[in-house]
Amino acid sequence: MDPRADRLLTAPVFVMSPVRSGSTLLRSMLNAHPELHAPHELHVRRLSVGYGTALAEKAMAELGHNQADLEHLLWDRVLHRELVRSGKRYIVDKTPANAFAYKRISTCWPDARFIFLLRHPVSIATSWFEAGAGKRTPEEAAADALRYMRAVERARTALPGPTVRYEDLTSDPEKETRAICDHLGIAWDPAMLRYGEPDVLVKGLGDWKDKIRSGAVQPGRELPRPEDVPGPLRPMCESWGYLPGTAARA
Repeated sequence: MDPRADRLLTAPVFVMSPVRSGSTLLRSMLNAHPELHAPHELHVRRLSVGYGTALAEKAMAELGHNQADLEHLLWDRVLHRELVRSGKRYIVDKTPANAFAYKRISTCWPDARFIFLLRHPVSIATSWFEAGAGKRTPEEAAADALRYMRAVERARTALPGPTVRYEDLTSDPEKETRAICDHLGIAWDPAMLRYGEPDVLVKGLGDWKDKIRSGAVQPGRELPRPEDVPGPLRPMCESWGYLPGTAARA
């Protein structure tokens, strides 16, 4: 069956971003829009279905379902229920780990819309190290953050959707949110600039630090000098246009 005829959700929105790239800020701004419900990170791709018995698997196969099909039905139902509870029109999920499963997400919802959020790779790595509270060395944090960056870049190459930069979002939030609304086919709303304190501030489900608690867009950290970019992050900085003389793909 065509998934588009088998889904409760219509045109869900997925923000594809690395960790510590400002996705909680963006989701808070989107959630302030009267048509968009952008809850905390949902991690629905980690919800799995088990058969329990060989007969259950056989029965589902006779109905034309494999395990992935059943999981997609579950994911769709969970997100649809949350959207209905919100009373809004579209749901937005900004879980960073979704980038690792972009193929399944786009298969589950063929009409999904995607927004790609980037940030200077060194700023991402630094923030990821600081968020780890000493659990990782700076080098380990950079290597782990780079996994997410590469996953986002793979998704950005394969899927359609606009690219938003954290630095632009914090310096000109109205311009960036207007462009996002144009992409989603909805009218811009000034409430997006006055989003207030996010409703969920729990480590593991999004940012929980003081800056996001302020309820207003705050300036980003100062960008690193080109000579301070460590070797492992230089290729990504070049690919994303964060080093002088490098071209960034829109």
